[in-house]
Amino acid sequence: MDEKTLESAMSIIMNAGDARLLCKEALTAIADQDFILANEKMKDAQKKITEAHRIQTDAIQGETRGEKTEYSLIFAHAQDTLMTIYSEINIAKQMIKIFESWEKRLKRLENQE
Repeated sequence: MDEKTLESAMSIIMNAGDARLLCKEALTAIADQDFILANEKMKDAQKKITEAHRIQTDAIQGETRGEKTEYSLIFAHAQDTLMTIYSEINIAKQMIKIFESWEKRLKRLENQE
């Protein structure tokens, strides 16, 4: 495997991994009903996953321009990691919306008593 492919793969894995950690911290904040912190963590996670996606896109565009690359198991793993964590982020974003909505509804109900 060439050095550029290895470097790209490791950058994708590292950025996606950082995004996963931030996403997990956001989920912990949701459990603590700290939606401000949860949203901050998700913004940071989104930045990391966007960077990982940019690196993947650059590699794909390079190949479409005719840059020769050989198949790399580690790059395939990086892509799998990226897409898995991207899905986790999307689910966590929805969870924030759901729990924020529930929290608002509970507060309204509590104030009606």
